[in-house]
Amino acid sequence: MKCPSCGDLENKVVDSRLSKEGDMIRRRRECLGCTNRFTTYERIEEILPMVIKKDGRREPFDRQKIFFGIQKACEKRPISIENQEDLVDRVVKAVQDGGEKEISSQIIGENVMKELHGMDEVAYVRFASVYRSFKDINEFMSELKDMLKDKKG
Repeated sequence: MKCPSCGDLENKVVDSRLSKEGDMIRRRRECLGCTNRFTTYERIEEILPMVIKKDGRREPFDRQKIFFGIQKACEKRPISIENQEDLVDRVVKAVQDGGEKEISSQIIGENVMKELHGMDEVAYVRFASVYRSFKDINEFMSELKDMLKDKKG
């Protein structure tokens, strides 16, 4: 593990703890070069499906892409990083539970939107506006009206 302070590759583990969910290990490390302490997280690498993009290309599933999209949608909203990471975990778990070798990016995006809709309406609209690539303001307004209808009914 490379020290974030000096770049040295030599370090020792000072403390290890299992996360609350039991799916990750938190390790405190100390650099042997500069004695800086830093934290790393280990997670089991699950086998995830290939993602089929809108244009038909296929690429490996990347949980970071989902996280960055959610983070952008939640910018300046009262949603903690922990809640955002939990949302990503739920989306990834849903993908894994599907057991497919390939999954469309559309299904992943719909799962994210469903999760965001229940969490924060502004974040949901932000994500939907990028994800759905509305062609014009009328499509966007239609989405907003549907959301308001759901809220009232």
